[in-house]
Amino acid sequence: MKKTKLALIVIGLTLLHIEFVQSQIKVEEDPYLWLEEVESEKSLDWVKAQNEISKNTITSNALFDPLKQKYLETFNDKDKIAYPSMVGDYVYNFWRDEHNERGVLRRMLFTDYTNNGNNWEVILDLDLLSKEENKKWVYKGVDWLKPDNKICLIILSDGGKDENEIREFNVETKSFVKNGFRLKESKGGASWIDKDNILIYRNFGEGTLTNSGYPRQVKIWKRGTAIEEAKFVFETDQTNVGVFGGTFFSDKKRHAFVYNAKTFYDIELYNIQGEKLIKIDIPKDAQLSGYHKNQFIISLQSDWKVKDVIYKKGSLVSLNFTKSISGELDVKTIYQPNNKSSFVSTSLSKDFVVVNTMENVQNNLIKYTLESDTWVGEKIDAPQYGSIYLRSASGGENNNYFFTYSNFITPTTLYFVQDTTIKIAKKRKESFSSKGLVVKQNMVTSKDGTLIPYFIVHKENLELDGSNSTLIYAYGGFNSAEQPSYSSTVGIGWLEQGGVYVLANIRGGGEFGPSWHQAALKEKRQNAYDDFYAVSEDLIAKKITAPAHLGAYGWSNGGLLAGVIFTQRPDLYNAVVVGAPLLDMKRYSKLLAGASWMGEYGNPDIPEEWAYIKKYSPYHNVFKDKKYPEVLFVTSTKDDRVHPGHARKMAAKMKDMGHPFLYHETVEGGHGGASTNEQSAYMLSSIYTYLNMKLKK
Repeated sequence: MKKTKLALIVIGLTLLHIEFVQSQIKVEEDPYLWLEEVESEKSLDWVKAQNEISKNTITSNALFDPLKQKYLETFNDKDKIAYPSMVGDYVYNFWRDEHNERGVLRRMLFTDYTNNGNNWEVILDLDLLSKEENKKWVYKGVDWLKPDNKICLIILSDGGKDENEIREFNVETKSFVKNGFRLKESKGGASWIDKDNILIYRNFGEGTLTNSGYPRQVKIWKRGTAIEEAKFVFETDQTNVGVFGGTFFSDKKRHAFVYNAKTFYDIELYNIQGEKLIKIDIPKDAQLSGYHKNQFIISLQSDWKVKDVIYKKGSLVSLNFTKSISGELDVKTIYQPNNKSSFVSTSLSKDFVVVNTMENVQNNLIKYTLESDTWVGEKIDAPQYGSIYLRSASGGENNNYFFTYSNFITPTTLYFVQDTTIKIAKKRKESFSSKGLVVKQNMVTSKDGTLIPYFIVHKENLELDGSNSTLIYAYGGFNSAEQPSYSSTVGIGWLEQGGVYVLANIRGGGEFGPSWHQAALKEKRQNAYDDFYAVSEDLIAKKITAPAHLGAYGWSNGGLLAGVIFTQRPDLYNAVVVGAPLLDMKRYSKLLAGASWMGEYGNPDIPEEWAYIKKYSPYHNVFKDKKYPEVLFVTSTKDDRVHPGHARKMAAKMKDMGHPFLYHETVEGGHGGASTNEQSAYMLSSIYTYLNMKLKK
C-alpha cells in the first residue's frame, strides 16, 4: 500500500514536472514563426499591410518624388560609365536604362572601346527573354570557354535570387545552344573544363544540399549525356558550408579545382588530376586570389610556417603549383603589409600581377613581376587619396587592364592601362553638387582603447551647434573593407540635401587586414558595436550633431549592426535603416544560408556561444518598456540569402509592443533589394526620404 502511494506520488510529481516543462517551452516558443513562411498568404497579407502604411507615410512627403526622379535619371543616364569586361578581342558590358529595364548583354571591339566608340552590338536582351518566358530574369554573370570565347555559360536568376539557372550560349549566333548544357534553378555554379565537359556543383536532388543550402557535391557533366550520369568528383558533409568548383585558364591550359568549405574560414583546396583529387597543402583560412605562371596567389589570414620561414598574417604569397601537387612547398612573398596597410585584391595579366593595397583606408597599386624566382614590385602611378577598384584584366592573354578611382566628392574615373601607359578611358559626370563639400578623416578611441578611423563629409564652415543632420554608415564584418568612394545614392539623397555623411571603419571589416576582422569575430562581436558608438559619441561631443539629428544605416551584416545599435543604444539615434538584416540570432543558422556564417558569429545551439550571441541579438533585446527610434526595415521577398523573416518578425514583435516603425519589402530583388533601375530608385528614395524626414531640424 505504501509502495502504491509512493508510486502515485512519484507519477504525480513527474506529471507536474512535465506540465511545467511544457509550459516553459510554450512560453519560449516564437509566436511570429509564421512570418518565416516566405510566400504564405497570411505572411504576404501582413507584408502588404505594412508596406502600405510605410508607402503612405513616405511617398506623401514632398521630397520623395524629386528624389525618385533624380535617381532614375542618374541610373538611366546614357553617359554613365559602361564598365568593361575584357574577353578576347572584345569588351563586354551589361547595361540597363529606361528602354532596357531588365538589361542587355552587349559587346564592341576592344580597340573601339578604348577609342571612345559607341557601336555596341546586343548579344542578349533580357527584357525580350523575360517576356517570352514569363520570368523576371536578372543577369548574374558568365563563364567563357577560352581561348575561342565563342561559347559561354550564362547565369540567370528569376527575381534576383541567389538561386540561378545556367545555360550554354553562342555569342556569334546570339542564341542558346540547342541541346546544349542547361542547369535548372539551384544555388551553386558551373565552369568549363573543355568544350565537352563542365564542372558543376548544384542541387542534385534529396540530400545533396548542406544545412546552409549550398551544394554538397561536385560533378563533371559530359556533353550529350543526362545530368543524372554526371561523374561524381567530391562530396562534403551535411553540416559544412558547402563544396564549390572552379577552373583557371592560364598559359593555354585550364586547371580544375574543388573547394571544400567546412566553414567560411576553414577551406580545403583540391586539384582535379584526371580521376584523382590532390589536396593542396595551404592554411585552412588562406584565400585563393588567382593563378599566374604556374603560381597560386594566396592571401594569408594567419601566420604560415614553411621550412622554418614564417610568412606573416595579411601577406600575399605565391605557391608553385607543379611542386605543390608533388608534395613540395615552394612559397614566395609577393606583398607584406605593415600595421596600417592591407591587401585588397589582385588583377592578373600576362606578364605581371597588379596588387591593390590600402594604407590607412586609402588605395595604392603595385605591379609585381616574377623575376629569377623572386617577386619584384613597382608602384603604379595611380591617383592618390581615394578608392581604387581593379575592374577588368585579360587574365593572362595580354598586359591590359582597367581600374577606377574616386572619392566621396570626385566622380568615378575609369583608367585604361596598356603595359606602362595609363590613360583615362571614361569619366563619370557629377550626379550631385559637391560644391563647398569637404572630406576629413578622424580618429576616435573605442571602449577598449583601439583607435577607430572614420571619414566625414560636410559643407565648409559647418556650424558646431549640434543641429546638423548626420548619417553614419558601417559594415564591420566578413573581412570586407569599406572605402571612401563616390556614391550618387548618398550624394543625391543625403549630401545634396545638406546632410553630414560619415563612413565608420569599425572592426570586423578588412580595412587593416585579418587582425582587424578577427577582432570582432564571435565572442568579440561587441567590439564592432562599441566602435560604432565611439564614432557616434565623438560626433556628438564635437557638437557636429545630437541624438535628435543622428541616424544610422546598415545592410546585411550591417543590417544586424543597425538592429543592435538601436536596441542597445536607442538614446543615440533618431533614425535607423535596418537593411536586409539578420536579427533573430537564435534561429539565424536555421534560415537559408545562415548556417554558413557560424564561423563569423558562432553557433547559437552551443550554450557557451549562445551566451554571448544572446547579449546582442536584436530580436531578443527589444523590450516593451523601452523607447526606440522609429526605424525603417528594408528587405525582399526574394532574398534567399538573408531570410526576410528576420525583418518581418522583428517588426511584428515591435508592433505588438507598441513601438513605431516603418517597413518596406520588395517583391523581387534578392539580397540587394531591387532588380531594375525603377525598383532601385523607389527603394532608395524611400530610404532617404525617411532619413530626411526624421533627422532634419
